[in-house]
Amino acid sequence: MKPPACLLLVLLLLTSRATLQAQEPAADYFTATGVVLGKENRKPLENVTVSLWGTNIGTVTNADGLFSLKIPRQTPSPRLVCSHLRYLNSSLAVSARNDADRLTIWMLPAPANVLKEVVVYGDARRLVDEAVAKIADNYADQPNLSTAFYRETIQKRKRYISISEAVMEVYKTSYENRTVGRDRVQVERGRRLLSPKKGDTLAIKLSGGPTVPTYMDLAKNAEVLLHPDELNHYHFEMETSVNLDNRIQYVVSFRPRANPPYPLYRGKLYIDYERLSFTRAEFEMDVSNRVKATEAILYKKPLGLRFRPQEVAYIITYKEQAGKSYLNYIRNILRFKCDWQKRLFSSPYTVVTEMVTTDRTLGQVTRIPYKEAFKTKDVFVDKVDRYWQEDFWKAYNIIEPTQSLENAVDKLRKQAD
Repeated sequence: MKPPACLLLVLLLLTSRATLQAQEPAADYFTATGVVLGKENRKPLENVTVSLWGTNIGTVTNADGLFSLKIPRQTPSPRLVCSHLRYLNSSLAVSARNDADRLTIWMLPAPANVLKEVVVYGDARRLVDEAVAKIADNYADQPNLSTAFYRETIQKRKRYISISEAVMEVYKTSYENRTVGRDRVQVERGRRLLSPKKGDTLAIKLSGGPTVPTYMDLAKNAEVLLHPDELNHYHFEMETSVNLDNRIQYVVSFRPRANPPYPLYRGKLYIDYERLSFTRAEFEMDVSNRVKATEAILYKKPLGLRFRPQEVAYIITYKEQAGKSYLNYIRNILRFKCDWQKRLFSSPYTVVTEMVTTDRTLGQVTRIPYKEAFKTKDVFVDKVDRYWQEDFWKAYNIIEPTQSLENAVDKLRKQAD
């Protein structure tokens, strides 16, 4: 995979004007909040897709299984639908006139006997090739405009030192031509909270940032993984099928079989049994060759700083609606160590970025003008004041912060005061 031409600047400053606290939703909306639990062990489920039935509105649960969804009051008979890997879909009716707080939604594991009925697909590579050939049929055949929520956190060891969030508009062209050159992102709202400690200051440029829904859409961007030339670098195997969104999924694992001048990946592709559409991908970069990995993700660092990648992992999911699949969720975890020459100890860092599509407009949509688009070379931290507004949330949906993240926000706010 060629390194993406997108920059994220990990630049920790000493001041911040953002508070990272959600405001009250607009009067035309009510908020449904709750937790999603697995019925078999009563444990919270992370990254569950929570959608408003019959609409494009949705979000995902956080690591604590919690979700919050703003619902238009005029929605007739609103119902939440939850889908998750290896579980049966679950739904729950909600009402603005009743208590929509502290909801509990239970999800049942998919019966194993259903999965045994799947006909085994003999050639894993041929299955992937057939799914690639059907991308133009299975994915959006016209431009669409999505609203998305983006969050980026940076930890030094176990301590949060940077938290940033944004609400974005994402314009994507048809999947008939698998290129992302005309796809654009426009940041509507944004805010950032930073550690004021001098020792937390670190300036490096890494791949990532708010334009992640354009270049990491593997079904759209052929250069990520699914180009025929890239597929030739991998060995594929069939794994046990699973359930997702009440549909059976083929599971294809892949691992490197070649040694190109850039790092390869290993992971799993999930392919819908009936539609042969890619529904989910989980993969991580081979960082055993640190030179290759560093060249792929690091664009700039201060002189004398040694950068050592430890982990680069992705989760990408798609959601089907009316017979077409759309990008739904992207999560990227980047772990690395940095140390200065002549210093004995190194500092471990973890950067986590998440993007979830919270609404989508189909049909006649207006393309984001180039001058208003967030460019691949733009740095979010440098532009956050441009997007910061007092009424940040309004009626936008978000990924609920975990309790640990809320605690980190409180600490960073106290340090900044």
